[in-house]
Amino acid sequence: MACVAQLPPLADVAEPKDGLVVGRVSAVIMGERARKYEPEVRSFEVENQESRERFNVEIKSDDRQFSMALPPGDYRLNRVQISEGPFMSMAQLDAVFSVESNVMTYVGTWRFGVDSPKYGRKIVLSMIEDEQDMARAGQTVKESFPDFAAVPMVRRLPAPPQSEARLYEVMPYPRNQQYFRRHNW
Repeated sequence: MACVAQLPPLADVAEPKDGLVVGRVSAVIMGERARKYEPEVRSFEVENQESRERFNVEIKSDDRQFSMALPPGDYRLNRVQISEGPFMSMAQLDAVFSVESNVMTYVGTWRFGVDSPKYGRKIVLSMIEDEQDMARAGQTVKESFPDFAAVPMVRRLPAPPQSEARLYEVMPYPRNQQYFRRHNW
């Protein structure tokens, strides 16, 4: 069993020997809109199908571009974590895409539709190709990483492009010191 490698939302690569995956994630509300906290994508995890190595990308935003340097191979979007203020939820997903070496792979815009708080809560994932997002992502990467200026960009929209999964609540870790105090001495 492999550990999860923690990746920042913008890749830290020096040369284009591995594949570079670029895209955008956004979280939208589905259903009732009278909420105090808006949903945001906290992180998502991709897993290499051959080596079973997992990569966790921290997003912490409701709409953000991402780039990640991955070795060539077939990958699966494994899970996503959604946060709404102090509340967190997690869903198990299954969308597959491939990464090639020496190219930038555009995986599209991943929209996570979060259902209203209730029992049996769902999340709907739809992945679309957006020409403006693709151009913006390519420009951002070329400005941040000059070595990628001559590297071509290919489109690899994960399959299936739309899926639905159950959203499970995750208990947050308490950060209050008094919570751990067992005695009042």
